[in-house]
Amino acid sequence: MAIATINPATGETLETFEALDADAVETRLARAASAFEVHRRTSFGERAVLLRAAADLLSAEREADAALLTLEMGKPLAQALAEVDKCARAMRWYAEHAEALLADEHPAPADVADSGASAVHVRYRPLGPVLAVMPWNFPLWQVVRFAAPALMAGNTALLKHASNVPRTALLLEDLFTRAGYPVGCFQTLLVGSGAIEAVLRDPRVAAVTLTGSEGAGRSVAAIAGDEIKKSVLELGGSDPFLVLPSADVQRAAKVAVTARVQNNGQSCIAAKRFIVHADVYEEFAAAFVAGMSALRVGDPMAAGTDVGPLATESGRADLEELVDDALRHGAKAQCGGRRPQDRPAGWFYEPTVLTEITPEMRIHREECFGPVATLYRVDSLEQAVALANDSSFGLSSNAWTTDPQEQAVLERDLQAGAVFFNGMTASHPALPFGGVKRSGYGRELSAQGIREFCNVTTVWYG
Repeated sequence: MAIATINPATGETLETFEALDADAVETRLARAASAFEVHRRTSFGERAVLLRAAADLLSAEREADAALLTLEMGKPLAQALAEVDKCARAMRWYAEHAEALLADEHPAPADVADSGASAVHVRYRPLGPVLAVMPWNFPLWQVVRFAAPALMAGNTALLKHASNVPRTALLLEDLFTRAGYPVGCFQTLLVGSGAIEAVLRDPRVAAVTLTGSEGAGRSVAAIAGDEIKKSVLELGGSDPFLVLPSADVQRAAKVAVTARVQNNGQSCIAAKRFIVHADVYEEFAAAFVAGMSALRVGDPMAAGTDVGPLATESGRADLEELVDDALRHGAKAQCGGRRPQDRPAGWFYEPTVLTEITPEMRIHREECFGPVATLYRVDSLEQAVALANDSSFGLSSNAWTTDPQEQAVLERDLQAGAVFFNGMTASHPALPFGGVKRSGYGRELSAQGIREFCNVTTVWYG
């Protein structure tokens, strides 16, 4: 894949970039290792000053940065602005809380009295340069949620971003440089996916984090395992959205629309499978289909646009294959199911709701990355849970019920990294983020996220 900025609303190639050669990559690896030896010795206060400076730059330049996100991957401008703001907030959160999150831990004296120690504590120390392999769908947020905790922990960062968002990748390096980070603390590697293995195998790289497809995760995890290096994977998701009889059905339907088409439907934690109890199915389905049908598809730079184009031409082709396969096997499109007729250019697709889904359809098993929802009817809580868990993914989940007993069952039984009741799944710097099954392993954000790339060290005094 070429490293290029292509406007997904028009299909126009705006700029292409030459990949770094082996010598240039070597220079950056050397800088990352050298910078780590200095950065790891800085205080939390010094690191916080730098991270707050980066946050201030983001806030000051939010309009230009948001426009770049929209230009490169097609999300509506209002959502791009929200992404920039979220990144600045997360940076400030880690600048404020990292020292406490990584404070030395002191076991109770009685618990270690038989160890023979006069004193014991546990310290969190940085690992070294961390390679981040990041996707295009949240091109700023995905990087910041790794970089902010990694840098605050004292690590240095190497970013291999998706090849269709090179301008955003370069913006990030420039951002951290202008914030005052020493050369080598945060660097962008403009390279193709074929260069990842050599970088990850380099002994100066201590660990890797990847957000992306299951295939990419398998490949990176295999290399990291072979090298015995720490890895964190956040892969796909096919999140269930359960609606049970005690729910506020109209509110659930309204939120369901946003939950499905956020980021043009290209979000790992977007709700994708809508599982509705028979007692409220007709009411929910009518409101949900009406809401999806009313969405405005168009220029993502224009005010009032709800859904922009898919980020890549191949992404739209993949989406069309999933929908066409479902329709061939008997699914019914309650709305959408095709490209917009008034959008001949760009990679647009109509918001779509499919019903009568059966297990032999690919869309029942595979992640659907675009504004397409599958709608299921169930007769009981037990059926809802079984269908929700009938997936190889387990990133997040939504459940709409006000019944405490049902909530207790769902909290216990849903196989996911998060359960959101009566609200839409979202990531937050103070809450751990990640999944189970083929959605990956490890956690980002919160205390768990900043500790992923630390050497948890026992310190014992005789």
